[in-house]
Amino acid sequence: MKQWNNITIIGVGLIGGSLAKALKKAGLVKNVTGYGTREESLQKAQQLGVVDQYTLSLQEAVQGADVVVLAVPLGAMEAVLKEMQPFLSEETLLTDVGSAKTSVLNAVKAAFGRIPKRFVAGHPIAGKEKSGVEAACENLFVDHRVILTPTAETDKGALAELTELWQATGACVSEMTPAFHDEVFAATSHLPHLLAFGLVNLLNEHEELGNVFQYTAGGFRDFTRIASSDAVMWRDIALTNRDAIVKWLNHYQAEIQALTELVGSGDGQRLHDYFAQAKQARDEHIVKPNEIKDGSQTKP
Repeated sequence: MKQWNNITIIGVGLIGGSLAKALKKAGLVKNVTGYGTREESLQKAQQLGVVDQYTLSLQEAVQGADVVVLAVPLGAMEAVLKEMQPFLSEETLLTDVGSAKTSVLNAVKAAFGRIPKRFVAGHPIAGKEKSGVEAACENLFVDHRVILTPTAETDKGALAELTELWQATGACVSEMTPAFHDEVFAATSHLPHLLAFGLVNLLNEHEELGNVFQYTAGGFRDFTRIASSDAVMWRDIALTNRDAIVKWLNHYQAEIQALTELVGSGDGQRLHDYFAQAKQARDEHIVKPNEIKDGSQTKP
C-alpha cells in the first residue's frame, strides 16, 4: 500500500478532518497540512492532532503536496480551485468530497481549462448532523460507501491510488458517472434532507400546535435528525444539483398526493399493502455496503 509524505486538506471540518484522522490511523501519511480561512479552527485542528501543521496561504498549502483534498462547500469550489491552480503540480493527486459531481467538474474546468489527468472527483457517503473539526472521527468511513466519478481524462493510476487511499479508511469504493451520481443522490440523500428541513419548518411554532417539539418521540427525532446539518452546505447542494432535486421533489409530491388519497379512502387493506411493500423493500435493500453480495450496479 502506497505511503504518502504530504497530504493537504483544504477545509478541515467533519469530512476533511475525519479523512485526515483515518489516514493517520492507517499509517498512510507522514504529514497532514490543513488550510482554511479561520485560524482559530485550524489551531483547534492542530491541537486535536487532526493536522500536523496548518497555513492560511493556499500557495503554501498545495506546493509540495502529494495529495490535495478539497473539502470546502460546493459554492466555494471554483474560487478555491482558481486560486490554487498556478501552484499545483501536475503530479499532485487532486480530489474532492462534494455531494454534487457535475458542478465540481464544471468548477475544475473553469479553473484549469480542462480536467487534469490526476483529478478524481469523489463523494464519501458518510457524515453526521454535527459539523466542524471537533466532530471529526477516524472511523467515520468504516463500512460506508465512497463514490468516485472518473471521466475520460482521468489517469487510471490516479484512480487506483485514490481507490486504495479510501479503502484504507475502511470504506467500500464504487464508481459512477458524474451525471448518474447526481441523479442517485438527489433521490436518496438530497431529497430526504430537504424533507427533514421542510417538516421541521412546517411544525416550528405552528399556529395550531404551538411548541409541538416538546412532545416529539423517537420517530420524529430519527426522521428529522438530519435537519441539524450545516445550512451553508445544504444551500450549496440545493443550488448546484437543483434540476435533479426539483425533479425528485416533484416525484415525492406526486407520491404524497397518492398517499393522501389512500389514507382518505379509509381502505385498510390497501393501506396495509402499501406499508408492507415499503417495509419489505427497505428490509431487503437497505444494508451496509460490505453486506452487498452482488456488486450492486454503480455504473449505469
